[in-house]
Amino acid sequence: MGWVAGQTALLVPVWAGVGLTVGGWLAGVGYGLAVSVLLARAACRRGVRALGPADRVTLVRAGLVGVCTALVVSGWGGGAAPAGLITAVAAAALLLDAVDGHVARRTGTASALGARFDMEVDAYLILLLSVQVAGRAGAWVVVIGAMRYAFVAAGWALPWLRAALPPRRSRKVTAAVQGVVLAAAASEAFSPSVTALAAGLALTMLTWSFGRDVRWLWRNRHRGDGRDEPVRRTAHRQPG
Repeated sequence: MGWVAGQTALLVPVWAGVGLTVGGWLAGVGYGLAVSVLLARAACRRGVRALGPADRVTLVRAGLVGVCTALVVSGWGGGAAPAGLITAVAAAALLLDAVDGHVARRTGTASALGARFDMEVDAYLILLLSVQVAGRAGAWVVVIGAMRYAFVAAGWALPWLRAALPPRRSRKVTAAVQGVVLAAAASEAFSPSVTALAAGLALTMLTWSFGRDVRWLWRNRHRGDGRDEPVRRTAHRQPG
């Protein structure tokens, strides 16, 4: 419950500054509770008793994403949802993505749990931002955020999709582009047409990256059982 209290503490200054609807509060606190429960269960399954320094950085990132969640949901309910604030908080979370990987390498504390936690925070933030941007550019933008979850769902039926992928710098670049484009689009500093064009290019890049990795997985589907997971924080588990 300590993490839920921490998430609530992050929401208080936002509520005092710009206001949050009841829905925004519930979404923010509910997100904190979900992170707390899921992280505790994952740590228990892997026998992890304490989070490493890089994982604590990821926790801060997760808290910032919780603030974005509350702001976005408040906007849905007609409350204040300053586009500039959403972008600023999202940008801080994206910048810290480079920090936790650096800390893991410098301290020698990279782990499968940390890599998965980091990846899930990234994936959820991209989904959240894509939903926010869809209000101006069109519902199709949500495909950017939903693609990774569709890939995971497909892996339940097709085990070969769950195999570990070889590290590729282009995959990390593609993931970073999605975050940067969506965070910039969420600022509403650009016209709807420019926003749609940038999102379309980002989606094209993401589709290419997913397609290439799915092709690699198909060609190598007989090499393993699809249950391997990478330990390196710098190598994303999913295509994109």
